[in-house]
Amino acid sequence: MTESERGRVRVETGQKRLRAFLGGQLVADTTRPVLVWERPHYPTYYVPVADLRAKLEPNGTTERSPSRGEATGYDVVLDTVTAPKAALRYLDSPFAQLRELVRLDWASMDEWFEEDEPVYIHPRSPYTRVDILGSSRHIRVEIDGVTVADSHSPRILFETGLPARYYLPLTDVRQDLLRPSDSHSGCPYKGTADYWNVRIGDTEYADYVWGYRTPLPESAKVAGLVCFYNEKVDIYVDGELQDRPRTPFS
Repeated sequence: MTESERGRVRVETGQKRLRAFLGGQLVADTTRPVLVWERPHYPTYYVPVADLRAKLEPNGTTERSPSRGEATGYDVVLDTVTAPKAALRYLDSPFAQLRELVRLDWASMDEWFEEDEPVYIHPRSPYTRVDILGSSRHIRVEIDGVTVADSHSPRILFETGLPARYYLPLTDVRQDLLRPSDSHSGCPYKGTADYWNVRIGDTEYADYVWGYRTPLPESAKVAGLVCFYNEKVDIYVDGELQDRPRTPFS
């Protein structure tokens, strides 16, 4: 793989076949996708213009990036559907590699596939790994001095760049304190999460607990288990109180 850096942006050629669909029609099909780290946590896919199956029509918009230069905005046009403002091209980018690429807006497409498997939420980073390990460590969770979970059979999820997460059987959690939340979130490695609030006395702690009822296959080990934010509760591991990590979820 080739790789270059300028400022805070990283550019790397991927090896997976990548396809995007809109309205049931193929927008792009490439075996030469380019991953661009526009933000630190995960990359964005860029596609060679030669591998587009849709038309790009300039829409008169521009977008300026301090590192990538000025981008020209396009509508993505197919036979029966148009996605407005769904593509950018950096025709004069200081990154020579980007000049013959197009950035398709992830959310504007209906489906994305790496090889023949769908990808949700955002592209997966080749440098992020998720390991889920069964454990016999004693996990106890407190909120304001009240024990809300106590388990000797956690599954610990280790994800690159995040603190270890302790997924616990619901039978080891004070379910009488849980209230279903309307919140949901998505992860390209784990799937769609449901949330619960925790009610202690007159205080409700919103979205402190989440779980994946039907996770993606690679995270199947956490199906039906629930997890508390290390950043917001007191977690004791084998009797030792853990420090609360500082993360974007704090």
